Amino acid sequence: MGLSRKNVLMLLDERTEKYSDKVALGMKNQYGWREFTYRGIGLMSRKLAHYLISSIEVKKGDRLAILSESKPEYGACVFASVISGMISVPLDVKLTKYELKSILSDCEPTVIMVSRNYIEMARYLKEEIKSVKEVILMDEPTYSIKENSIYQLPDNYECKWRVRSSKSTAFIIYTSGTTGAPKGVEITFSNMLAQLDDLKYALDSILPYEHVNILSILPMNHLFEMTVGFSTFLNFGFSVYYTPSLKPKDILSIMREKQIDFMIVVPAFLKLLKTGIESELNNAPRYVKSIFNIMFAVAKFIPSYRVKKLMFSKIHEKFGGHFSGCISGGAPLDVSVGEFFERIGIKVYQGYGLSEASPVVSVNTDRRGDIASVGRPLKSFIAKTDSETGELMLKGPSVMKGYHNHPEITAEVIDSEGWLHTGDIAKISKEGHIYITGRIKNMIVLSGGKKVFPEEVESVLDKSSYFSEVCVLGVSRTFGSKDGTEEIAAVIVPSDDIVQKYDWDTVEKLVRDEVKKLSLRLTAYKRPINIVVSKTPLPKTTTRKVKRKEVKELVNV
Repeated sequence: MGLSRKNVLMLLDERTEKYSDKVALGMKNQYGWREFTYRGIGLMSRKLAHYLISSIEVKKGDRLAILSESKPEYGACVFASVISGMISVPLDVKLTKYELKSILSDCEPTVIMVSRNYIEMARYLKEEIKSVKEVILMDEPTYSIKENSIYQLPDNYECKWRVRSSKSTAFIIYTSGTTGAPKGVEITFSNMLAQLDDLKYALDSILPYEHVNILSILPMNHLFEMTVGFSTFLNFGFSVYYTPSLKPKDILSIMREKQIDFMIVVPAFLKLLKTGIESELNNAPRYVKSIFNIMFAVAKFIPSYRVKKLMFSKIHEKFGGHFSGCISGGAPLDVSVGEFFERIGIKVYQGYGLSEASPVVSVNTDRRGDIASVGRPLKSFIAKTDSETGELMLKGPSVMKGYHNHPEITAEVIDSEGWLHTGDIAKISKEGHIYITGRIKNMIVLSGGKKVFPEEVESVLDKSSYFSEVCVLGVSRTFGSKDGTEEIAAVIVPSDDIVQKYDWDTVEKLVRDEVKKLSLRLTAYKRPINIVVSKTPLPKTTTRKVKRKEVKELVNV
């Protein structure tokens, strides 16, 4: 029986039964490891669901907001929400109280589940949002917190599971609360089941073994983490571990201790790891560096990952010796970063998706030599590009129901024939592989009508070791004959290495010369005219995407 004909409740029951005593979710705290088996998470979920139904008297379709960092109890809240017929609303803990208030005013939750770290925020939101009946703590109770804890609820595990139609909403995921009205993407049960089905099929070939330990580093309010890092990996029966900090040394110690096999990452994390490995090499004796460079050159011609693992065994030992690879998504992967890891024997599968597609559209599992491709669409998707704009359009059972309370914005994104307009520019090869080349809204239109995609210029400038961050954008001309048209600006954050070595004037000169030199690889009209050197890191979202709007303000000053 295919997953598509099952419902999530049956799946949940079946998995907690099948993998009962295996570790499902674990997290390290100051006392050591807290690990929950599949059965344990199942029991905690039922206990919470019983309380929601019998004591709070939630109704089908009520909203359950979750304000917490990633942790095992998060999973129990999501499952309890499903069992009790509620809709989960995972919140971004980095948002301000005004942004969170705006989101909760839009979805009107009945309950807020909160971790100890955000209890004050939850109390504020309960005061402000009239629909909230109760705030429940997701941690062990403490004498200073008067709210009910998930651990203090009555031990009642019997409750009638509320079955809903597959078309009903399972999650509302808010993509951005920063500008204008927040947009809540409604994901249905059939969207989720289509993803689980597609991803099981796609990942079976790359994760064929039964005992896989996963390290989770992305926030659970990120749909990529919720769908793949949580739902898909539990569907496989894997063990997922959470890290309390994102410091590379903490991550590496967990990788060694728990013998981590696989991860879901964003490109910024891979770049950080690569920089860490390179700076260790730079501080190593010259002969070590020379040996590495020779092996790195040779590894290009070695197809076997096992052999590459042996060649670079010192690096693999740092990762715990079991780490085989990762799926990278959430932003475009710099090809040179992907090639670096592939060369040392770690597989990097570039994926592509967007919240509106629940979110995974494709994962490059088959074209190993072509890191720039994000792979073929998952089996339930149909993909095509618009013949005029080159925009990627998608159809399939994972396309969202729509934006919560925003039928007019939904109609702008999903057309009358059911095609989801992604806003991304893409090329699709004869074999069906997708290549993302830019964003429609980032496109720069020059005075002659020529169009430039900043991503293309950024990928050329990213090659420099002098730059730690690069953002290319169009800046409006407000004078002269070209008034109203755009010119290309590059905002560069120089690397720590050169900032420590030289005074600021020299740093600025080095950066400008480097931009000009690298730009020679581009057609003349694509070269940046305005070069801004920034002393501070570029403003970013919680998923490490650069906020282009705010960067533009830096240039326009």
